[in-house]
Formats: sequence, structure tokens, C-alpha cells
Amino acid sequence: MNFRITLNYLQKITIGLLFLINLSCKIQAEEVEPEAYQDLTKALQNPLDVRVLILSEQKLTTLPKEIKQLQNLKLLDLGHNQLTALPKEIGQLRNLQELDLSFNSLTTLPKEVGQLENLQRLNLNSQKLTTLPKEIGQLRNLQELDLSFNSLTTLPKEVGQ
Repeated sequence: MNFRITLNYLQKITIGLLFLINLSCKIQAEEVEPEAYQDLTKALQNPLDVRVLILSEQKLTTLPKEIKQLQNLKLLDLGHNQLTALPKEIGQLRNLQELDLSFNSLTTLPKEVGQLENLQRLNLNSQKLTTLPKEIGQLRNLQELDLSFNSLTTLPKEVGQ
């Protein structure tokens, strides 16, 4: 069996006098689903069949616009790559529930991320982010947002409303 380990670290973001503290430290071992795709080219051959796409540690520098074809995608793992930007088409993945972008080199997020209406988990750990788009506040189903190890000084007022 393949397992994926997720570790969330103690973090503190200071915004003026407001301290946001995430005191949870947890380890999750999740079985990687057997129908998970690990090759983007193969996934795009049967786009409507793809529910889980694991592209971590593949040295990706870009994500093609064709990612929008994966309309039934629920989990997208792009962690530990070399991405510096995401295409705006990422916002068309309306069924996406979990997006892992940890350990890339993103400096910004497209505002279209706010269109991911079913997103529950967003991992932006270890990026080069200094700001977030206000549209991130539109993620009404978001339960977990990991912003560890970024250079954020403020969060959009829309976050958490």
C-alpha cells in the first residue's frame, strides 16, 4: 500500500495586534487511492475519469491550461515541485476538495482560486507568498488553510468571513 504523510507545524502569523495561532500538530496517514493518477499526460487522456492526481516531486515548473479538463478531480497534489505560478484555469476545477501546493516557489495565486467552491483543504506551505488574493475569502467550504513558511504580513479581510 502507498501512504501519504501530512504534517502540519505550529505556526503564528502576526497581523498588527492580532495573533493567529494554529496550535494543532498532527500527522495523518492516508492511503493513496488505487485509482490515483500520477502522470498528467495519462490523466488528460481520460479527463472525466480522474478523481485523484498526485504529481508531487516531479520537478514541474508549469501546469498546463489543459488542467481545466479534469472536471471531476477531487484531490490535486502538486507539492514539492518548482512551480512559480498557476494558470487561471485552475479555478475551473469546481469539484476539487483538496489542493496541495506545498514546497513550490509560488509568489502569487490567481484570483480564480476563489472559484474552487468545494475546496476544503488548501496547503500553501513553504511558498514565496507575500499576499493572497481577496477572492480566497470566497472559499466557503475551506476547513484547513496552511500558510506556514511564507512571507505574509496581512491576510485579506475576506478570509474567514
